Parts: sequence; C-alpha cells; structure tokens
Amino acid sequence: MKTLKYIPRTTLFFCLFVSLIGFEHLSCAEEIELPAKENFHLYLLAGQSNMAGRGQVSEQDKIPHPRVMMLTREGEWAPAVDPLHFDKSIAGVGPGKTFGIEMADDNENVVIGLIPTACGGSSITKWVPGAHHGQTESQPYDDAIVRTKRAMEDGVLKGVLWHQGEADVQGERAENYKACLIVLVDRFRTEFDDPNLPIIIGQLGQFPQKPWKSGTHKVDDAQQEFASETENAGFVSSDGLTCKSDNTHFNAESQREFGRRYAEVYREVTNPRQATN
Repeated sequence: MKTLKYIPRTTLFFCLFVSLIGFEHLSCAEEIELPAKENFHLYLLAGQSNMAGRGQVSEQDKIPHPRVMMLTREGEWAPAVDPLHFDKSIAGVGPGKTFGIEMADDNENVVIGLIPTACGGSSITKWVPGAHHGQTESQPYDDAIVRTKRAMEDGVLKGVLWHQGEADVQGERAENYKACLIVLVDRFRTEFDDPNLPIIIGQLGQFPQKPWKSGTHKVDDAQQEFASETENAGFVSSDGLTCKSDNTHFNAESQREFGRRYAEVYREVTNPRQATN
C-alpha cells in the first residue's frame, strides 16, 4: 500500500496558527494510504464550466467520503471536497464528487480518484494538442493528458466524464461538433491505451429562461448520436435540472443530481445487466 503526504485545506489556518505561536515542531502533514493500483479507480472530469461546477458550496459539499480522492492542482492526492476544480476563482459544486461517492458506494473494496481538468468557457476546439485557452491561461487537452497520466501512476483509469458544448453552439462550431468529439475521444483512448475507455457525456442545460437555438440543438444531436453510435459511450439527460440566476450554470442541487445520473449511465454502459437489476 502506497503512502502519500498532503496538507488538507481544512488544516491550513491551524498550520499558520501553530507556526505563529512557536510550535514549529508540530507537523500538519497527514498520511493518505492508497490501495493497490488495481483497486484505485480513476475518473477524468473534462469539459467546461458545468463540469468544473459553479454551484454554491455548502457544508455538505465540504464533507469528504473516506474512499473518494481528488488530484489537486499540484498533482497530489487529497480527500475530495468541492470545489474539485481550480480553473477559475468561481469554481464551485459540480457533478464529480457525487459521482465519486456513487462509485465508491458500489464497491467497498476500491478507492475512487477524481481527476479534475475542466476549463470554464473552453470550446471543443481548445481540446486538441497544443491549443491554449485564454480564459484560464491553460492548455485544456495537454493539461488533461499530463494530469491523467500522473494519476495513472497510482491507479487505473476507468472512465471519462464529459460536459461541454455551450461554447460551440454558433455557426461552424455547431456543424462540426460531432467530428471534433469523435477525434477527441479517439485521442483520449489512444493516449491512455484503452480502446474501450468509457465516455459519459452530459447533456447541455435545458433552462426555460434560456431557450435553445438551432446551434444548441445541433450540439445536442451530435452528442446523442455519438453516444448511440460509439461503443462504451453514454449520454446523461439534463431533464428537470435547474440553473442559477445566470441562466447558464446548474445550481448545486442539480449538480449533485447530475452526478447521480452520470453514475447510473456509467453503470448502464459498463455493466448493463447489473444496472437493470
């Protein structure tokens, strides 16, 4: 069993306090015991802001599950608490943590590792090798590959959760979305040496306050067609989920429900017989 050290966010102020009062000999580092590599199940969280999460963080979102971890910005493992992502200062509750808890509860013999890589505002055209995304000053695709391969030193990649498309509902981007998605998934599966890597795609928000235009329908059609035509791919409905006052981002309650829906579709894709029992 591998042991890593980390400094939990909740101990940061305590660390500052003991330093100020002169107890330098006290260590704030705690130990995380990771399981055998085959029992550390990893999930890549990718896309734009609704995967990164913009839901309001509450106390329940700060309570970690004992077997759900997240890869920090620094590439270390820590207990998963929201916000998982760090793409922008407004990062909040997304679907990832709830999904991780669902996966952990399905199998008490594994630990779940979440790999946050989503970048708010990123077009799918930024999810290609070498592309730079100005809003987050990052390289979405390249960073996701590096972070996932770092995580795979400790565990086994079990799937990709994708929520993206709001940035691509205009003009040629909407027309070309399916082709771009096919290329992206092929690249993921090639990079991670798994031609059967499950890909779970979340539907764009269906908010009455912001009716869909033709381009949104095109992206939605592309995602649903891709999921139905591609082996080991699934599509997660956003029916009934609600938004924040910005009419763009799912609120925290809906993000938690979205995480449960992602988990259910993942089960259907990877073990359809079990999912129907």
